[in-house]
Amino acid sequence: MNIADFPNVITGLPEADIPIAGVRGWIMSSEGRQVIFFDIDPIGTIPEHSHEEQWGIVIEGEVQLTIGGVVHTFTRGDSYHIPAGVPHSATFVSHFRAIDVFANPNRYLPRQPERAAYE
Repeated sequence: MNIADFPNVITGLPEADIPIAGVRGWIMSSEGRQVIFFDIDPIGTIPEHSHEEQWGIVIEGEVQLTIGGVVHTFTRGDSYHIPAGVPHSATFVSHFRAIDVFANPNRYLPRQPERAAYE
C-alpha cells in the first residue's frame, strides 16, 4: 500500500541539495539538529560512508542498511539509529520515504534556485 506524496506543509520546506539522482529531501532545521523528509526512488546502493549521529523512521518502502558491518532490513513503521562515525551504506529496493534526524544542523544545504542560461 502506497501512502500519498508528502503534503505541501513538507514540500513547501527548502529542498535539500542532494547530488544523487532519484533522491529528494526537504529540510527542517533547529539549533543543533536537522530533519530531512526523504523521498527516494529504488536507486540501488549508496556506498559506505560515515557522519554525525542519525535516527530515522520509515514511512513507506524498504531499505537495507548495513551499519557497522551488520545488515538490517527496515520497512514501514521501523526506526533505525546510526551512531556518530559508524560506517554505513544503504540499498533502496523500492520507492522509499522516511523522516531522518541528523545531529548536524547543516548536514544538507538548501538547493539553490537554478539560474537562467543567459545570466
